[in-house]
Amino acid sequence: MAWEIARPSWTPALRGVDMAGFRIHGDGPAQLRVIPHPAVTVVVEFGDDRFDVRDSTGRSHSGSLALGLSGSAAPVRFEDIECVQVRLSPVVAHAILGCPLAELSGKFVGLDDLWGRDATRLRERLRETQSWQERFVLVGTALSARLRDDRPADPEVAWAWHQIIVSRGRFRVEHLAGRLGWSRQRLWSRFSTQIGVTPKRAAMLVRFDHAMHQLVRGHSPAQVAADSGYADQSHLYRDVREFTGAALTSAAGEPWLAVDDRAWPSSTVG
Repeated sequence: MAWEIARPSWTPALRGVDMAGFRIHGDGPAQLRVIPHPAVTVVVEFGDDRFDVRDSTGRSHSGSLALGLSGSAAPVRFEDIECVQVRLSPVVAHAILGCPLAELSGKFVGLDDLWGRDATRLRERLRETQSWQERFVLVGTALSARLRDDRPADPEVAWAWHQIIVSRGRFRVEHLAGRLGWSRQRLWSRFSTQIGVTPKRAAMLVRFDHAMHQLVRGHSPAQVAADSGYADQSHLYRDVREFTGAALTSAAGEPWLAVDDRAWPSSTVG
């Protein structure tokens, strides 16, 4: 399997946006898994579209897709993949995608269904462009244009999400409503609608993501459990199994874990 992975040589103008480009060629049908991540994922393919991903119901999807905050890994069967992957903070994702995140929670939705002809035009331009950096500019421009059509999440919801992120999922979610002066019911309702999961589930996902990155960096499960706020090592193992469907050692080796140098294969281009 040959990997080519590119990242922007500059910081995207939009906050809460990460991008990477992929060209993956296999010698025949191969499989990978998409591991849950605390971001809304958008995949804009521009190759021969020889891949499909299955959701939790077993339904197959292919082509350019959006995926809301997910609770479980999704298997991908492919021969070749050429795409730009975008990870959006859920605080801005609704404004960019034009779809309530509650409708995307754990689901794959075709980008054509969300953006119509704009998605088709973007794929065509990416296919005609030779440079990864030019592709990143095209995608960034498309995202910025759509952001102007709507507004991000409520400031209170954005603040609650930020607290969960900066605490790496260790902020006691029952304190969020009190700090905001909201009722618990109001926060849970607004947060779930605008982010796509409850505050408690968001904290679990963020904590899991931080723990997995520490495991990839070579830290021991005992150290990761203690540093990440798990009750014990068994608690960490249960969360890894719940989010990935695999044992800890297997999940830590997943190549689609995150957009960083340690979690991707080494054949990376600029």
